[in-house]
Amino acid sequence: MSALLSHLSIVGILLVVVVTAISAVLGGVAGYGTGPLMPLVLVPMVGAEPVVPIIAISSMFTNTARLSAFRQALQLRLALIALSAALPTCVLGAWLYTLLSGRGAAIVIGSTLIATVPLRRLLRYHGYRLGEKGFAFAAAGWGLLVGGSSGSGVVLLSLLLAAGLEGTPVIATDSAISLATGVIKIAVFAFAGVLTPTVIVVALLIGLVGFPCTFLAKLIVARMPVHVHTAVLDVIVVIGGAVMISSALR
Repeated sequence: MSALLSHLSIVGILLVVVVTAISAVLGGVAGYGTGPLMPLVLVPMVGAEPVVPIIAISSMFTNTARLSAFRQALQLRLALIALSAALPTCVLGAWLYTLLSGRGAAIVIGSTLIATVPLRRLLRYHGYRLGEKGFAFAAAGWGLLVGGSSGSGVVLLSLLLAAGLEGTPVIATDSAISLATGVIKIAVFAFAGVLTPTVIVVALLIGLVGFPCTFLAKLIVARMPVHVHTAVLDVIVVIGGAVMISSALR
């Protein structure tokens, strides 16, 4: 392992560890964190191309920890609906992941995410939420996005909130769905030959650091009222959408 990390500086490795710990706690609370934060550190160190495979592997650790921590809140039926719709498109997205970074698409997705927060609250006020058929259709689109990008977890977060979930059921269900799509992505990347030794070692480093930090998030969430936790999730969705738009406009 030391030989494979020899081209990385000690400062760089420490930075990866620190950002991983922060993003793991944030992800455990908000269901979203590793995807948008880790590329900021990884791209200057290993380049852009390996980032999606690295996060795909490392997220297996953090999502396993989240599911273990919040397993009693898992909404299995909703998870199965999402997977049945998203897995086929996830395969396609992973295969085409180098082609799915369009500027226009990022602006549209980011704007939609921001709009979902007030729209969802307005519809919930009037007693409406995203039905199973609508959720399945939207999950298929998310599968294409998650297969070929990093940081698209905020889209799934928004869909689960729109389907009526709040608090820890969002985190648990998100983790279960992400675990299954992660297996598909890793299999496709392995078939395509992009899982180099460096990719695997950096991913394992991130995963091993992030796994225990996720349980710290459980302690935070356990002391957080549901309405506060839901508000945090809404803020994360808005920030995620704004980051997408900002990145696309640069």
